[in-house]
Amino acid sequence: MTILWFLLALGILVTIHEFGHFYVARRCGVKVLRFSVGFGKPLYLWRDRQGTEYTLAAIPLGGYVKMLDERDGDVSAQELPYAFTQKTPWQRIAIVAAGPIANFILAAFLYFVVAMIGGVGVAPVVGALPEQGTAARSGLKAGDEIIAVDTVKTVTWSDVYTRLTRRIGDTGVIQLDVKLADSSLIEKRTLPIVQWLHDDDQPDLLGDLGLARYIPDGDPVISSVSPDSPAESAGLLAQDRVLKADNTHITLWSDWVTYVRDRPEKDIRLLVDRQGVAQELTLTPRAIERQGKTIGQAGVMADIRWPEMMLRPIEYSFSESIVEGLKQTWQQSQFILIFIKKLIFAEVSTKNLSGTFTIAKVAGDSAAAGIVSYIAFLAFLSVSLGVFNLLPIPVLDGGHLLYYIVELIKGSPVSEQIQLVGYKIGLFFVLSVMIIAHVNDVVRILA
Repeated sequence: MTILWFLLALGILVTIHEFGHFYVARRCGVKVLRFSVGFGKPLYLWRDRQGTEYTLAAIPLGGYVKMLDERDGDVSAQELPYAFTQKTPWQRIAIVAAGPIANFILAAFLYFVVAMIGGVGVAPVVGALPEQGTAARSGLKAGDEIIAVDTVKTVTWSDVYTRLTRRIGDTGVIQLDVKLADSSLIEKRTLPIVQWLHDDDQPDLLGDLGLARYIPDGDPVISSVSPDSPAESAGLLAQDRVLKADNTHITLWSDWVTYVRDRPEKDIRLLVDRQGVAQELTLTPRAIERQGKTIGQAGVMADIRWPEMMLRPIEYSFSESIVEGLKQTWQQSQFILIFIKKLIFAEVSTKNLSGTFTIAKVAGDSAAAGIVSYIAFLAFLSVSLGVFNLLPIPVLDGGHLLYYIVELIKGSPVSEQIQLVGYKIGLFFVLSVMIIAHVNDVVRILA
């Protein structure tokens, strides 16, 4: 199912991207020879009245629009007016830019759909904090609610995560506006950071700051098990109720959390109730670092019943949803550009790059989480594709745009020799990034 969800995502994004090129090319009078989703041998081929071939190819990792072009061979005098190379620089710019623009339009529409569907978030109320953690030392206390991060309003924990993610690799302070527990007073808290999580490929945004979410205590019933986690290896399943850990009775979820955290990489004999049948399992919690302390992690989520006062409805009108769609597309574009800048200046590690395998996994996980999560994943991926293709790197759309802009300025095309050198450099860069990203994927899989 992970592969199917990934291929569906890729198919949608590639088709929309290439349709942007195709549509504007035709509007500019360029003859389109082929519109292909995928590479390699065609599995399905259809030709329209204008002679354009539409193909679905065997290798579903991309696509292309092939236009009549003098650089690909001789073009008859009769068809010369319909060649891409005969169009004005402005027309060529429009054709090349149309692909990424189509991705941004798709993303804005998908974020609009997410806003229209709405949902419910959880208020960012702080839970019990480690005494020596950064958050506790700054004055944060259990029960405080984070209402803004770096002056940007945060209504739910999702908003907090979004703002903190932007600060990865930074040095300075993270500013929190906090509504004090059992009070209407609002105070500021500052969390100092130095090259924050810059070398961590799976950053724990809250844990590294000594922050913790408030989670209502309840029965020790598991709602979900994370893939590739110690809990999955142990055989734990959703809806299992933990009865005993070794010889200790577990009556509350907090009992379970404390027991696991205190035993990193130590075998724990479990007795669980699975649909009325007792099961004996052995769990070995993963060791992770939190504020200089090693703790155990199982990889399970609780079956939580949130108090009504902590739930935040997420609702938008039709017009507000349009604005939210555009806003999210703009903000995600900014985030990706900031991340690229940090990569270039070594403020974040290349370990953060992800390849096909990670994207496929996220596609499967988001689909499993529900249709809204999958649509949001598609939107972010569409923004990423649009931004990446606009980078001024030869072999990408942005590289071609750069050449045509130079042509507009100097009044003549960039020489073929310079374009060829640029193509080689661009290809080397893109392949290098792809290799690093896929090596990172393999390391994560084998870890």
